[in-house]
Amino acid sequence: MPEFGFADFGYLAMLTAMVVACYTAAAAIVGYHRRDTRLAISAQNGVYVVFGCLSIASLALIYLFVTDDYSVKYVHHYSDRSMPLFYKATAFWGGQDGSLLFWVWVMSVWSAVAVYVNKDKNRAILPYTIVAMMAVTLFFTILMILNANPFETYLGGAPSDGRGLNPLLQNPYMVTHPPSLYLGYIGWTIPFCFAIGALAHGHLDYGWVDAMRRWCLAAWVFLTIGLVLGGLWAYEELGWGGYWAWDPVENAAFIPWLTGTAFIHSIQVQERRQSFKMWNVILIILTFVLTLVGTMMTRSGIVQSVHAFAQSDIGNTFLVFIAITVVVSTGLVIWRAKELAPENRLESVLSREFVFLLNNWILVMMAFFVLFGTLFPSVYRFFYGQEVNVGASFFNLWMRPLGLILLFLTGVGPLLPWRKSTSSSLFKQFVMPTTMAALAAPIMWGLGLQEPWALTTFCLCVLVTTTIIQEFWRGSRARMRNSQESFGEALLNLMGRAKRRYGGYIIHFGLVLTFVAFAGNAYKIEDEQQLQPGERARVGNYEVRFDRLESGDDGQKSSITAHVTVFKAGTDEVLGTLAPAKWSYRVPEEQVTTEVDKRLSLRDDLYLVLGGYDPRTESVALQLKVNPLVNFLWIGTAVMLIGWAVAVWPARSRQQVRAPQRFGWAWAGAGSTALLMLGVLSCILAVIG
Repeated sequence: MPEFGFADFGYLAMLTAMVVACYTAAAAIVGYHRRDTRLAISAQNGVYVVFGCLSIASLALIYLFVTDDYSVKYVHHYSDRSMPLFYKATAFWGGQDGSLLFWVWVMSVWSAVAVYVNKDKNRAILPYTIVAMMAVTLFFTILMILNANPFETYLGGAPSDGRGLNPLLQNPYMVTHPPSLYLGYIGWTIPFCFAIGALAHGHLDYGWVDAMRRWCLAAWVFLTIGLVLGGLWAYEELGWGGYWAWDPVENAAFIPWLTGTAFIHSIQVQERRQSFKMWNVILIILTFVLTLVGTMMTRSGIVQSVHAFAQSDIGNTFLVFIAITVVVSTGLVIWRAKELAPENRLESVLSREFVFLLNNWILVMMAFFVLFGTLFPSVYRFFYGQEVNVGASFFNLWMRPLGLILLFLTGVGPLLPWRKSTSSSLFKQFVMPTTMAALAAPIMWGLGLQEPWALTTFCLCVLVTTTIIQEFWRGSRARMRNSQESFGEALLNLMGRAKRRYGGYIIHFGLVLTFVAFAGNAYKIEDEQQLQPGERARVGNYEVRFDRLESGDDGQKSSITAHVTVFKAGTDEVLGTLAPAKWSYRVPEEQVTTEVDKRLSLRDDLYLVLGGYDPRTESVALQLKVNPLVNFLWIGTAVMLIGWAVAVWPARSRQQVRAPQRFGWAWAGAGSTALLMLGVLSCILAVIG
């Protein structure tokens, strides 16, 4: 009798999760219609059991990786004995099969937390919500069992070593980037499931939206972090000197980010004016469908990318599930069209709700434009059998003006009141921001910032920043007059009483900083020089001197490193040293990676790439790049995270203290589970190492 191993244990846990998910969906719907409290509670517990089963399966796969069990095909394909232990464990999501398991495990975490948080509220829609959650979970578990089983083993003897993880993925950013994206992707599933629950039940007031606000913000922030970490990975690892190239996999995550951002803005109108009900339901359905489309794109071979998964036969299965999702969701929306009718109409185009609507149109337009540009080569190849390329220049041509309109609306929105504006209020609100933007234009022109797109971006950044400062200043001054507080006290109390509003302003300021980074790209400098030891080359405000080549070997890979000294241009003032390199991995198949090195500053980055070298003469070909203002992208993201933290910080009022505590306990439970998994993994590592 064959031995029952961890691979069988993990597979059994997956099968159990599938069976329990089927029972849970059935118990939820039957319990609701029969008013059977025991079945309803059993369905809730079923969600927790699914989470437990998928956690066991995930831990089993991690164990197989860290113990080098190459009898499992997935472990053999994405690991080898020379890999550091950390990368062996995180190779869990390095390929398609494991990433699908990670996807559905994160889904189970979100589902368990959502059910726990809402078990005493939203009871009317919770049964249908659980059915939607289990339907998504079932799709992914069945997909793994039939098409992408991470526990599949070789029938014969196990290989002695693995093929190894792609060296490009052996990077700290690629360890953190996929989990962040998954948390963001799957985070949108929970609001979608609650929307389906509300549609199925007919309970379509603001309650379900309000209950999902923090979920939406959590999904948004994780997706934002994932996108930025992907940009950091591209900037650090690929060696082309940029962070965004409209790669299909980048786009797959960016598209739902756009529609999700639209939804977060749009629900504010439903809260204040009881409008946009149908639009909000459509937006959350669209966002979820686009997460499925993005997942399919990266796993089916439809698009070509440096970080897409290998071509497989799961694309058609995804298409069927997406089609079912669209048909069911559309049917529910049509069925509940009367209940989704707005209670109030737009009264004026000079109102905040109209700006929010225009903002939504722009975001959705951007999402569909990126989707079209991403899929067009695949569609053209399918119909005509010829290759066609949609490059970054095509995306930039159309996305620049849309992005600037979006930036402009970011500044205009806070200045307009709800319902309608008067001419006097418009003048009072806009005079300072427009004056500052108008004054900035000639100053920047005089400083040499004359590229049209960049100059326009900088001026709009000044306008938006002025509106944000103006809102903080006016609010603080009002509190100082009414409460006799100092400016610092007034500012803190102002933010404490309206966290969502002022947290949103901080997020908008972070967005402004990212646009500063985008504009700086217009002044990028690039050069390539062939240098002998001791020779110098100039690029922008820097000079570099090539000193020597150095070779090395750490057992996993060999390396060639160029040691370079950086000087201030025209002087002998040393600013630092850099060491760009090339690493040649033994597994898989002698793959070579380019390891860049940079000198960072707020003004610009000096970015060096070792393009080539001649061991006989010890000469090198250095690619020299100066990237102005690029670090404002990372700073802007950090500012957005601060704004997010302000916006979701629990209120202190007595009326609200219980709900945040319950939410906090739920998150504490999820965090404890994650820590438990890390603890078990640490024990495994301690045992084997």
